[in-house]
Amino acid sequence: MPHSLILNLLPASPIPSGYLTGKHLHALFLTLVSSVDKALGDRLHEQKTEKAFTLSPLQVSNRTQHDRTLQWGHKQPIPAGTPCWWRISLLDETLFSHLTPLWLNLNPAHPWHLGPADLQITNILGTAQSTQPWANFSPYKQLYEQASDSTRQLAFSLCTPATFRQGKYDSALPTRECVFQSLLHRWNRHSGISFPDTLLAFLFPSFFDLRTELVNDPNSKWAGCVGTITYRILGDADPLTIKQLNTLADFALYAGIGRKTPMGMGMVRRV
Repeated sequence: MPHSLILNLLPASPIPSGYLTGKHLHALFLTLVSSVDKALGDRLHEQKTEKAFTLSPLQVSNRTQHDRTLQWGHKQPIPAGTPCWWRISLLDETLFSHLTPLWLNLNPAHPWHLGPADLQITNILGTAQSTQPWANFSPYKQLYEQASDSTRQLAFSLCTPATFRQGKYDSALPTRECVFQSLLHRWNRHSGISFPDTLLAFLFPSFFDLRTELVNDPNSKWAGCVGTITYRILGDADPLTIKQLNTLADFALYAGIGRKTPMGMGMVRRV
């Protein structure tokens, strides 16, 4: 069962911008895991590929959004007392169950460290909220059963920069193969309900409003794309194929797309 959890945070001291990178938030997640299951934290730390979780960049709660994108870079420190939120998605039910003691025994007074800053987790949201579209959960079977078998338009908002590995290099262009192969691979790996590769042949981009953005990492920088893109299901796709493609589009909320999703990249929502 995939989960999309929102952790509402309150920094007790300023968070320097240098500690707001994907690398440091990834380390914070591993610290949370290790606090309830050190062996699991060690295993996740050692994994190089196929990670069953994604993380968002840290978001300032009162940020005014002129579009659907999220904030993925901070040039200034986040002041003490600024309400923030952070999304953690878990694709593996076993991983969620191992972390249950963390959710159940949450102590708002206990500080967590992001660099030199102390953070308090004030609450965790795990169900759909009218004011927080990133919080949700759904069993894989339910995601499949509730997916439309007639809707032929699949529209996405790419909310943090997405980049895709093609051969030896990265590409920021969200082709149907890049986007849906990414979703298909993660769905087949975690859901227990296998879909065929032939699905992608019916997809064609019909609208896009995209731009490239540079993401700065402590050790490198790379280009990703943000914006909106719509794919149409064309041809004589049968209801089963349409249902499977709609399932993947709904699954995108949890799985993200492309590379470095555990570092805050590739956050996407269906619109």
